[in-house]
Amino acid sequence: MASFVDYVVLHAQGGQGGHGCASIRREKFKPLAGPDGGNGGNGGSVILRVDPNITTLLDYHHSPHRKAPSGTFGMGDMRHGANGEDLILGVPDGTVVKDRDGAIIADLVGEGTELIIAEGGRGGLGNAALASKRRKAPGFALLGEPGDEVTVRLEVKSIADVALVGFPSAGKSSLIAAMSAARPKIADYPFTTLVPNLGVVQAGESRYTIADVPGLIPGASEGKGLGLEFLRHIERCAVIVHVLDCATLEPGRDPVTDLEVIEQELRAYSDELDLDGARTPLHERPQLVVLNKVDIPDGADLADLVEPAIKERGLRTFRVSAVSHHGLKELSFALAKYVEYARRTNPDAGEQRIIVRPEPLGGRNDKGFTVTKRTEHAGHYFEVRGAKPERWVRQTDFANDEAVGYLADRLATLGVEDQLFKAGAVAGDEVRIGPPENAVVFDWEPTMTTGAEFLGGPRGSDLRLEDSHRPTRSDKRREYYERMDAKAAAREELWTEREAGHWTDPNDE
Repeated sequence: MASFVDYVVLHAQGGQGGHGCASIRREKFKPLAGPDGGNGGNGGSVILRVDPNITTLLDYHHSPHRKAPSGTFGMGDMRHGANGEDLILGVPDGTVVKDRDGAIIADLVGEGTELIIAEGGRGGLGNAALASKRRKAPGFALLGEPGDEVTVRLEVKSIADVALVGFPSAGKSSLIAAMSAARPKIADYPFTTLVPNLGVVQAGESRYTIADVPGLIPGASEGKGLGLEFLRHIERCAVIVHVLDCATLEPGRDPVTDLEVIEQELRAYSDELDLDGARTPLHERPQLVVLNKVDIPDGADLADLVEPAIKERGLRTFRVSAVSHHGLKELSFALAKYVEYARRTNPDAGEQRIIVRPEPLGGRNDKGFTVTKRTEHAGHYFEVRGAKPERWVRQTDFANDEAVGYLADRLATLGVEDQLFKAGAVAGDEVRIGPPENAVVFDWEPTMTTGAEFLGGPRGSDLRLEDSHRPTRSDKRREYYERMDAKAAAREELWTEREAGHWTDPNDE
């Protein structure tokens, strides 16, 4: 069973907001004493937090679906619903959060760094909060909003100052075990190291971390071997140490060739990274060469042969032996100088770095919504998109006519009807509010009853000035006489029917 996981796909959902309550307070001798419905509670959010005690994403590999608690419903007597607690998910230091398309959302570096990936829904307002001078006793409440539902990719990039790279069985694990308190698995077969190992090295007053990356082979940047899975762990390092095996028994291999292959793979991988100028490319960072296994006679002889060629490439070399600890002290102090220089030149490297790329507004106007005329095979419709209209639609109980009327008033106040008129909409046109996959569709009936848009007179004229709705005295007199004449005619018709014997008098029976 895997014990180290540095890449997972996480499905997170914020808690549902609680519904508001529609309630009327009842008192003695006062059965309708006013609204007293409480608000619903807010749903909890899903939050990622850097925890120094966590080094792997194994928990999310086994349980990739996480949901925050929902808020409770509001109740009568002004009792508001409880808010759902936030769901805190601990992640290792150096976790990169990406969306489904691979775009970076945030780079979580530093203990306690947080990122809300799925926000909880807001609780609905009760009818007490909706009461106003015009609407003294609302018979409805707003529904709670659903929480955000997102899918993100989590990748761990180790926070190490020094990275050990090299071919399998080059002695990287033995070297990190000899220089620090780390105890990685060590054996005499390739790909012994299947996960990155971290160790802390103390060199005088300097302390730095060192990472042992699983062995690289030709084509690692293209996915061969284990290189592509773990090359990300050296992206943050300040110094790269090439560990060359001077006692290899494989045919066709020598330290210089191994160095050229590893440098080529680092350059190929660096070209694919989008560092945005934040960090120096991998192949341009300080590099050292460690000639390992010089305690073996053949290894010492081979080191004598290749060391001049490596120095000609401008690289500093160190002869070491992880078994006899030969040259480890000089190497540790040299690495400490490189790390201290990197920290001085980049003092903000250890601070919290959050990269946020918000969704573009897409040309929305200042009121926060857009109205667009769309055409499809069956005709045309008008699409309304915006944070406020879509949220109001989610909060509306369409089984309550009063709630639907309240939604219409809110949309008219926001200016949605004005924009529909400008877009060419008329009564009866189809309007859709929200995303295409989950839109609310209805036939539009304007709530506005005034305005020059409804007048069919000539341009520059206003028919409202020619139309008087106040009856004159003669009109009132004429209407009165017409009513009196209608009553007299009705009485005459009834008397005629009675004389004709159509009616029967009960007293005659």
